[in-house]
Amino acid sequence: MRAVEDALGIEIPNNARILRNLIEGIQYVQDHVIHFYHLHALDWVDIVSALDADPQATAKLAQSTSDWPKSSADYFKGVKDKLAAYVNSGQLGPFANAYWGHPAYQLPPEANLMAVAHYLEALDWQRDVIRAHALLGSKNPHLQTYLVGGMASPVDPNSQAAINADTIAFLKSLFQRAREFVEKVYLPDVLAVAPFYLDWAGIGGGLGNFLSYGDFPDADGNPWLPSGYILNKDLSKVYPVDHKEIAEYVTHSWYEYDDESKAKHPWEGETRPKYTGPKPPYKFLDTDKKYTWMKAPRLSDHAMEVGPLARMLVAYASGHERVREVVNYVLDQLGAGPEVLFSTLGRTAARCIETVVTAEKLAEWTDELAESIASGDFKIHENAMWDPANWPKEAQGWGHTEAPRGSLGHWVHIKDGKIYNYQAVVPSTWNCSPRDAKGQRGAYEAALVGTPIADPEQPIEVLRTIHSFDPCMACGVHLVDARTGRELNNVHLEAANGFTSPLFRFRVRTNGSC
Repeated sequence: MRAVEDALGIEIPNNARILRNLIEGIQYVQDHVIHFYHLHALDWVDIVSALDADPQATAKLAQSTSDWPKSSADYFKGVKDKLAAYVNSGQLGPFANAYWGHPAYQLPPEANLMAVAHYLEALDWQRDVIRAHALLGSKNPHLQTYLVGGMASPVDPNSQAAINADTIAFLKSLFQRAREFVEKVYLPDVLAVAPFYLDWAGIGGGLGNFLSYGDFPDADGNPWLPSGYILNKDLSKVYPVDHKEIAEYVTHSWYEYDDESKAKHPWEGETRPKYTGPKPPYKFLDTDKKYTWMKAPRLSDHAMEVGPLARMLVAYASGHERVREVVNYVLDQLGAGPEVLFSTLGRTAARCIETVVTAEKLAEWTDELAESIASGDFKIHENAMWDPANWPKEAQGWGHTEAPRGSLGHWVHIKDGKIYNYQAVVPSTWNCSPRDAKGQRGAYEAALVGTPIADPEQPIEVLRTIHSFDPCMACGVHLVDARTGRELNNVHLEAANGFTSPLFRFRVRTNGSC
């Protein structure tokens, strides 16, 4: 939408801007909590060890971190009994496929039990708070109310079928519940777990280059989270982003260019598949040749990391007051300096920090929407350029956002009222990038260099770093039958993404939610 709006010179109404901020903001909060508890925490938390925990000691530990009302000995005994029932039945459910008992686990049993309890709580919590998406976006994920030119969600204080005072009140209650869980459970859990894994503040740093497009614009178009990029871990300098300096290589990707020693800007980008990898049973990849379906995007010929850590570092270095306050609070609690952010542990902490500041901001955006409606402004869509007859004969545009996983850009070339070319560079394309024509690694590959592994058959240390990015493979590669337009969704992920070990055996996103 933003790419087409940019191409056609469309400015969306104020209410549409606020609605987009609200939808994206609650997505950050819900998505980051899901990631920590359900996709990443079990890299650090030993479920089986929790069976040895003392519920009374667990309650004392939990009460020392926050005043969350559920932190009683009886509550944790109930969780322990439920977990024991899973184990005794031989059906571990969501806990079945992991490396329990691995020597890399460091938490005491009580911390493990506390984390398991909050894992289960987060399942119910996220189902509740994401109801905001049903109200504002019709569904989650893949929202239905976004339109070029604004939104399709009606605003009318006199209609029960539109966003009105009741809707605003309900949203505020959902956002308050979201904030309470983030502040009283998620943040305390991160601060409780991190001290046992401080060695991971020196592992998984990777590229040291960080990119954020910036997002959540205010009424004047200024982003709440700033735009910029950082090179070589130097927080003293934030460089401005020029999308014209973005280009993609396919030197090691299963696509072809006429000259693969050069990168192409997305407006000139091509997506011509040419699979040259292994045949079934997909045992080996020759990484000196082409080895992935991901392209290799570069900014000013630099490989970049994107995501919550990149956003928080750019905001911190840009002087974002609230981000600096929360970052400094977390660092103070850990007794560490900003340098620990350049790591697997820092990546995990930054996601939590971003959740805290975003959860706070939701109430402010909701009040902003209420004030706009109270002023008599009900407009949600700009219709002036909706008719293709009013479009220029040829136009180009780029649209950008900061999805939960990082910088997301779309580039469109419109010609004679039709899309002539369309290219997307999504967060997992940046992070999962293969090497380029100059041999520069992408973020995942760089972050894994030097990772200590106790047992190659159970590479939990690799999982910790890769999961800290929150990979979404379905975001990075989309297949469409060019003859029928039908999406193809039967993909052998191990071969498509270049991993043939147990690395992505569990807890990797494949639902296409960027």
